[in-house]
Amino acid sequence: MLVLLPPSEGKANSGDGAPLELGSLSLPGLTAAREAVLAELVELCSGDPEKAREVLGLSEGLRGEVAKNAGLRTAGARPAGEIYTGVLYDALGLATLDADARRRAAGSLLVFSGLWGAVRVTDRIPSYRCSMGVKLPGLGALAGHWRAPMAEVLPAAAGEGLVLDLRSSAYATAWKPKGEVAGRTATVRVLHAPTRKVVSHFNKATKGRIVRALLTSGAAPENPAELVEALRELGYAVEAEAPGKAGKAWALDVLVDEVH
Repeated sequence: MLVLLPPSEGKANSGDGAPLELGSLSLPGLTAAREAVLAELVELCSGDPEKAREVLGLSEGLRGEVAKNAGLRTAGARPAGEIYTGVLYDALGLATLDADARRRAAGSLLVFSGLWGAVRVTDRIPSYRCSMGVKLPGLGALAGHWRAPMAEVLPAAAGEGLVLDLRSSAYATAWKPKGEVAGRTATVRVLHAPTRKVVSHFNKATKGRIVRALLTSGAAPENPAELVEALRELGYAVEAEAPGKAGKAWALDVLVDEVH
């Protein structure tokens, strides 16, 4: 099973560890594309801070993120699972998983990123600020920059099993599973059952809990139909829609009564 996650806007500090080694990150086929984004981001943030803040879409209160980006090559690095914080990652609680669940997380979780493309939770990265929606002056829109290298690398990373796609729409544009990979991909919406509405905070927290439950239970669904059964066995109310034709992903709705 491969689980595709969005990053979080909130991130922990880089800490005092050794700096980034770009070539050590998973999915080495993305290295050249990562270097291109990193080089332009560092150059942008080392120059005019107002221009950098405008390009990155940062408020005045986030001015310090510009300086953080300027120092990315020398900043300390930590496992991505420690860097990403926020609602989904708080609910997932990687640090509190047992050893078996942590091993499953290391092998199955893939976090998408405007800067790195996609990383495993064990990959060591510095804290940064660069969303997929950013349009860098030289490279243009990052989603477009990542599309070709992702198309080369991600099908192999997906292997032959289930792909559980929990990304937000901005990150989903960087890679869309196609062909037979799409047929074993499941996307998930979390709906407040009484209103049938998606609530952003609630949606993120529930997705984090779903991933945690799969990891801790040891469930190993090999396709979307088995995922539906696994989630129901874990106590979730799931409505599933199989694709109407080949090459399309399954659409799952998880219904939850309480918003928290």
